[in-house]
Amino acid sequence: MDEKRRNGKITEYNTPFIEQRADPYVYRHTDGTYYFTASVPAYDCIALRKAETLEQLQTAQETIVWTKHESGEMSKHIWAPELHYLFGKWYIYFAAGEKDDIWKIRPFVLECTGEDPMTDSWVEKGKMERSDDDIYSFEAFSLDATVFENKGNYYYVWAEKVSVGIQISNLYIARMESATKLATAQVLLTTPDYDWERVDIWVNEGPAVIKRDGRIFLTYSASATGECYCMGMLSIDENDDLLDPRAWKKERKPVLCSDREKGFYGPGHNSFTKLPDGRDICVYHARTYLEIEGDPLYDPNRHTMLMEVKWNEQGYPIFDYANKVF
Repeated sequence: MDEKRRNGKITEYNTPFIEQRADPYVYRHTDGTYYFTASVPAYDCIALRKAETLEQLQTAQETIVWTKHESGEMSKHIWAPELHYLFGKWYIYFAAGEKDDIWKIRPFVLECTGEDPMTDSWVEKGKMERSDDDIYSFEAFSLDATVFENKGNYYYVWAEKVSVGIQISNLYIARMESATKLATAQVLLTTPDYDWERVDIWVNEGPAVIKRDGRIFLTYSASATGECYCMGMLSIDENDDLLDPRAWKKERKPVLCSDREKGFYGPGHNSFTKLPDGRDICVYHARTYLEIEGDPLYDPNRHTMLMEVKWNEQGYPIFDYANKVF
């Protein structure tokens, strides 16, 4: 692909933070260190970056900590890794398929054997385990798991396809028993209800959590992965029952969409982090051009972008491309 086509319309807003890294995840550890991971274009490994500041992640050396298998489970489509520090250990959650059944996507877990996720070895903990009373979770196409904490409990949120035919991708939530097993059966959190969640295919996926003033906000991505890809949002009071889907409020409109004027196409699959000064940052991917040759899934130019999250008077996040970070 020539340079002009790869970059598309470059504006003052859309210069990539890290090129060709989709489904980006940034984690700021308790010591202030920043870590970065994402889907790589070949979908064949998991790589980490580490830096003292968010800005330094852009040029930080990348270390491959795990590589796909040659066959069987975890041998194809290594997608959307997330790095978490839970229960006193480092974990990576990711999705993967099989070489002989490439759409048999399931969620898997890696555990670090030491205190340094960049240099210590990682061991495979296998597929994420559902609760003992759950016979449904992870039986179908499942991916994009994230983990968050509330009032001492950890929760696991993921996308899974259900029904027949092309199938529908919903988001589910469960409380965690450990880093590798769920304590409760799945609860349906959101399904593609609205027209903007149903463009080409019906999809809710890519959950991410940000908290502020006692409220939990969960963003997610919707529709196919081209220009129509966008972000929706749910929210709930931290004191409510997180496993009661009726307690969650779903926004009627998307909170972030493509913007041709500013040169953003298909924004989504985000994560959140903070700067030392307390500012909230949305880390997401987008393309800088509209026309895609072939399947959008295999177009390598979903770039990692950054946006400062502003907050309105009602305490809700505002996602605006004009909110630059640096």
